Amino acid sequence: MGTIIIDEREFEVDGDGFLQDPHIWDKEVAQLLASHDGTGELNDVHWKVINFIREYWLENDMAPMVRALCQAAGIRLREVYELFPMGPAKGACKIAGLPKPDGCV
Repeated sequence: MGTIIIDEREFEVDGDGFLQDPHIWDKEVAQLLASHDGTGELNDVHWKVINFIREYWLENDMAPMVRALCQAAGIRLREVYELFPMGPAKGACKIAGLPKPDGCV
């Protein structure tokens, strides 16, 4: 466990940079995480993906399968990687404030 500081805000994270307490997440935290990992400014499509991931996690206590994410957001896997260069797990799930998804290396 460690901490990261982004714009004078301190966050407790695991060794891979995922929030230790997903309940501190909000849209401002998401934007800070996105700027920190190189994703940059979040647009409407980013938010569609992030909101789906977040809502799915809140309802199911797990991250959605990538296929379900693509179907719900109406985008292709390639587009997910264009939006989140670190990928759906290390990028999108991290920005959505989820704990590290199972199987995420």
